[in-house]
Amino acid sequence: MSHSRGLLRFATAGSVDDGKSTLVGRLLHDSKSVLSDQLDAVQRTSAARGLETVDLSLLVDGLRAEREQGITIDVAYRYFATGVRTFILADTPGHVQYTRNTVTGASTADLVVILVDARTGVVAQTRRHAAVAALLGVPHLLLAVNKIDLVDYDQAVFDAIAAEFSAYAKGLGIHEITAIPISALNGDNVVTRSGRIGWYDGPSVLEHLETVDLENVSATEDLRFPVQYVIRPRSDELPDYRGYAGRVASGTVRPGDAVVVLPSGRRTTVTGIDTADGPRDLAVAGDSVTLLLADDVDLSRGDLIAAGATPEPVTTFTATVTQLAEKPLKPGARALLRYGTTLTRALVTSLDHLLDIDTLTYGPAPESLTLNDIAQITVRTADPVPVEAYRPGGAVGSLLIIDPADGTSLAAGMVGDRLAALHPQTTTPASTADVEEDWLS
Repeated sequence: MSHSRGLLRFATAGSVDDGKSTLVGRLLHDSKSVLSDQLDAVQRTSAARGLETVDLSLLVDGLRAEREQGITIDVAYRYFATGVRTFILADTPGHVQYTRNTVTGASTADLVVILVDARTGVVAQTRRHAAVAALLGVPHLLLAVNKIDLVDYDQAVFDAIAAEFSAYAKGLGIHEITAIPISALNGDNVVTRSGRIGWYDGPSVLEHLETVDLENVSATEDLRFPVQYVIRPRSDELPDYRGYAGRVASGTVRPGDAVVVLPSGRRTTVTGIDTADGPRDLAVAGDSVTLLLADDVDLSRGDLIAAGATPEPVTTFTATVTQLAEKPLKPGARALLRYGTTLTRALVTSLDHLLDIDTLTYGPAPESLTLNDIAQITVRTADPVPVEAYRPGGAVGSLLIIDPADGTSLAAGMVGDRLAALHPQTTTPASTADVEEDWLS
């Protein structure tokens, strides 16, 4: 269901104090998606702080530090539904130092809501979050020009901000942009259309979220089925049963389909699809199923069942990564690579280019990656891995680089040069290191 018309995953982003958490709280409150005890707790907290109105941002900012400082630090996920759709919402931080959290929240989003303060307009952080959405391949952007009440609902202010942002976003390759003037504090154009903005005749934020067209692109792509577990009960009822459990990352599969097993390259045929509810004759992207194959092939966790234009397993490839850990990532770093269900030893052989997220251009190759850095790197693996270029949503082409010492996620990334797909730039030489062959052997 992750990309069906019944479920929309979206994230909010924007600069500090643009009102992201207030918008989310207003969405939950006005769509009647807040439990009475939650609302009572927020009302008590607001009153204790001497506020005349309820601070709806408290519905989202749950960490003590967030409440004390009045900022968002971590990604807050909220689930709500209307009569039209079910929503999974990720409220992300606005501070520059929490860029990694924004990347996390937007990585699985079908749509990103970027808030702008009507008084300040498009700022550096606005452009930064739009660039992150572009790198991740998010197909839809909603520009919410917030605090429109503080500029007397001036249409000229809104039009100027919308035009500036649209020009920038289109330069990133994002063409699906909707701009809506709102006041999250007062509820103007959040859930219902506002009578105070007579010059605007478009949808409210919730109406747009309910009607934005979400095409299940993953279902039309070639089959990719990472194997998570091999099921062999060896019971009296099922003495010879051998099933391969996992989640369909992309494409569709039916009994009778010809498939190839990677990295071995063996070819076989799907004979059945089992689920907890019984056999099925079709599985699509997002479905968790067990596949039965015609031949007794050697398959284990981490292998890939694929069809169509299958990727060639490789041991060296480039990736665009975001540094997640405080520990610097340096050329020659030993790591574990998680790609789909595959886990293998890896070396970061070079840091190729550091990305300037404000201008979306490559800078000189860094000596190391620090927290929140985004860069292109080259990775070498101990075992051949059937990697392929990242696709929006992260079902194919996403990876993690893990510290083998303690299991910490050092970086998250996307296979390939994501910037090259947006606008090619002249790059600089990479910073390389002597490869330690013994780690990969």
